[in-house]
Amino acid sequence: MSKTNSRKRALEWPYPRYKKYQRELRKVATEWFREKDYPVSNKYSFLLANRERDWRCNIILDEVVNYIEAEIAKAALDKRAYPLHQHIHNGMSSQAMLFNLIGPLIVRDDYSPLKAAVSKSGISWPDGPITADFEVSGSAIFKEEVAQPTSIDLVIKGGEANDSLFIEAKLSENEFGGCKIFEDGDCNGANPSPPFDMCYLQWIYRTYWDQMQERGLLDGLLGSSPFCPFASHYQFFRELLFALHEGGSYVLLYDPRNPTFLSNGPFGERGLFLFLVSFLPDDLKSRVSSLSIDQVFKEIVESDLHDDWTGEFTAKYYGVDRDV
Repeated sequence: MSKTNSRKRALEWPYPRYKKYQRELRKVATEWFREKDYPVSNKYSFLLANRERDWRCNIILDEVVNYIEAEIAKAALDKRAYPLHQHIHNGMSSQAMLFNLIGPLIVRDDYSPLKAAVSKSGISWPDGPITADFEVSGSAIFKEEVAQPTSIDLVIKGGEANDSLFIEAKLSENEFGGCKIFEDGDCNGANPSPPFDMCYLQWIYRTYWDQMQERGLLDGLLGSSPFCPFASHYQFFRELLFALHEGGSYVLLYDPRNPTFLSNGPFGERGLFLFLVSFLPDDLKSRVSSLSIDQVFKEIVESDLHDDWTGEFTAKYYGVDRDV
């Protein structure tokens, strides 16, 4: 086959491509910052100039900024740092997007749009009085005393301790974060067998493997594969174990334009999220779900109670000429 035919064939691939999505999202973020006349990086126009000073420019509503600052102050009183992400000043930051999408619902105590979107997706909404918290961590669960703890972007809790949604938000990401030990070249990525002595994390008393085993996650292909499930998908399994430990359900909140996690085409649905869920035991699959940003935003728009910011959200993440 000639190079020309190969290039033509590449253009005919029937599934969306990540690079195209990334370019479009960068363009929209750039246009929004430019329209607001916000200071941006000399190198990247979709990145605000200064993380510490300018991250507030990435948040649409002042009342949400005030809420975040109050949470930062509360964390300081407890002698801990509030985990603003490293790229909170990036126009494509998933944390900033989540603050902009769910933050108004929290500060106005109006969870009805989120409840509607969750329920229509077949996910059980927690019963009783609702509380919501961003960036919830569980370092004690995995004995992560001297490391960045496993955390989840948003936790929605009901009246019962085991009635909760652990929500991980993805916008422009093209992966679930991998294991730093593997990335640093200190591990060959092989799947260790019990008692997992070949794993450095087990050596320093982390309990990831013990909990994987207790939950039955290693009974099937994850246990028999020659490849370590943590090497490339460390974040997914840590967060899943966190949610399961707390008796909750794990929910991926994703951008349907991003083909990484879920994507549909003529040969069927594909994506990293579907791939990873396929390895879970049947009894755990019912506690793992996905929810699109579009579904949540549609319910917010149709509620007619948030008209003061939904137009800006549309411009910031979809573009001024885009119908949502």
